[in-house]
Amino acid sequence: MPIRMRCTTWRPLTVTATAVLAAALLTPAAAHGAPRESRPVYSYANAVREAVWVDTGLDSDGDGRTDRVAADIVRPREPARQGRKIPVIMDASPYYSCCGRGNESQKKTYDANGRVVGMPLFYDNYFVPRGYAFVGVDLAGTNRSDGCVDVGGRFDVRSAKAVIDWLNGRARAYTTRTGSTTVRADWTNGRTGMIGKSWDGTVANGVAATGVKGLRTIVPISAISSWYDYYFAQGAPLYDSGPDWLSGYVESPDARTRCAAVQRKLVDGAPRSGDWTPLWTERDYVRHADRVRASVFLVHGLQDLNVRTKNFGQWWDALARNGVERKIWLSQTGHVDPFDFRRGAWVDTLHRWFDHELLGYDNGIDRAPMADVERHPDQWETSKTWPPRGTATATLRPAPGERAGVGALGLRRSRGTETVTDDPRRGETDWAAQIDTPTPDKAGFVSRPLTRDLRLSGSSRVTVTATPTTSTAHLSAVLVDLGPDTIRDYADAAEGITTLTDRTCWGASTAGDSACFKETRAKKAAVGHTVLSRGWADLGTYADAGRGVPLTPGRAYTITLDLAATDHVVPRGHRLALIVAGTDKDLVDPPSTTPTLTLDLARTSARVPLVGGAAAFARATAGPGPAPSTARTPAGVRAPGAAHRIPGH
Repeated sequence: MPIRMRCTTWRPLTVTATAVLAAALLTPAAAHGAPRESRPVYSYANAVREAVWVDTGLDSDGDGRTDRVAADIVRPREPARQGRKIPVIMDASPYYSCCGRGNESQKKTYDANGRVVGMPLFYDNYFVPRGYAFVGVDLAGTNRSDGCVDVGGRFDVRSAKAVIDWLNGRARAYTTRTGSTTVRADWTNGRTGMIGKSWDGTVANGVAATGVKGLRTIVPISAISSWYDYYFAQGAPLYDSGPDWLSGYVESPDARTRCAAVQRKLVDGAPRSGDWTPLWTERDYVRHADRVRASVFLVHGLQDLNVRTKNFGQWWDALARNGVERKIWLSQTGHVDPFDFRRGAWVDTLHRWFDHELLGYDNGIDRAPMADVERHPDQWETSKTWPPRGTATATLRPAPGERAGVGALGLRRSRGTETVTDDPRRGETDWAAQIDTPTPDKAGFVSRPLTRDLRLSGSSRVTVTATPTTSTAHLSAVLVDLGPDTIRDYADAAEGITTLTDRTCWGASTAGDSACFKETRAKKAAVGHTVLSRGWADLGTYADAGRGVPLTPGRAYTITLDLAATDHVVPRGHRLALIVAGTDKDLVDPPSTTPTLTLDLARTSARVPLVGGAAAFARATAGPGPAPSTARTPAGVRAPGAAHRIPGH
């Protein structure tokens, strides 16, 4: 499909349209046939800019008054004059004042009357001239909103849900934060699409899981589906802090003085033990996927080590089980917005998606391939469905090799043991680089060189039977593509992109809100191996993933680790490896001890989603295959830095 660039010049753009032209281009039943694309026929410079405060019905800060959340609105002026109602694109965020949005960390700016002048990102610049309203919602406890931040809980979710209710005539809003003058959203038809990266996209997931009427679609980018899985991996802590730290990071100064009780609940409800508590149940949107009415266009980086890809994998699978209309983009980046890794195609595709979902245009996007996957930097392929048809689980089994810690990976069950001594100073990059060398900190199992490409698509699970020498132990399981490649440098600070100085423009501009943004290009790395999926667990959760217990040294325990979702092709001539180890440096916190673990290979296996299933693996590993190159190959990317604690930065 050709990419239709939507660039404008740097100068502000004002477009005036007649009612006849607007009707011809924007009504679903135009005189010259149904339209297929909304056009920029409305004036952005003359758009209505207003603020309302929507009553959430909750009193999170306990001041005796229900919380009102601020919603800043930019909408074209002309449709209301023509008696037409328009749909809404919404981004509900905690970052509009504390931290900024997008690659350039933009914040909201206001005029002397409190009306928004500068709205972050391109959504308002691009879509308002095309007949959409854009609404930027300050989550409870942030920027100009009342209440307290509760990090994915009901205060977060109700902040945005209440605005959708107001847009559909079911909630009350006011012209000021404390006044009594109400305002109606009589300019909208209530059809709403939510979009946002990270915490913003997470709120979209949470609101969709309420089943609220009027929410037609969500576009979650690098978003969380279960907050437990942001902070823990089966009892193993991923960060050295909990949601209370994050709440304090984004709260407004006013909220910090009023929200001590909410902060205390966040501390008490999220113990560093990693045990599942009611706090996590409230913040698990996956369990309510059956309530989702909205379609979902999901975007995630396959190397996202901030919001790790288990979050999109389990959400996608739950939506599929419930028959939700879905589309997905998977990039090679880390925690990066598609506007910064595939800008022209992203704006074009998002435009078509919203036109179809919110305006009802028959533009064919619902019949296009479901998935776009980045195979190499800026090289994409599509799949009609995701995972592709023919994907089936293959059970791969480790076997001992001629040297300790350097084993084989195949389809047959084997016997024997391997030992691993936890070394928190080392991680997946070290393990993969020394896959063919015995080291005490890992056990590696490697397939024969492949005679044909092998595609993994979906989520894997690794079952390990291990005997620890201490009362605490953490486990890591990693799948690695062994062979040279050029990939996006996801371990770099910018996670796979380089920001340039040139700008391109995407929509209309005003003096206070430019539609022009710095261009980017792929930041690449030549590597000798690529980690394609990871999983971690506290061995103490062997019997109950929601509660850890002390281990008995010398006793064998069996646990199954959930690995992150992926889509990766291991090329002909490369090898597929499974690595089992202890602490994965900077990606999972170490236990209180450094155990030695004895692995029972007969009771250890990896269940891997392969296109073609076990038969595809058997064919790809039949015969001697190409010999691995003896030429010196580069290492992998640098070791990932200390994990992020902020979803969105």
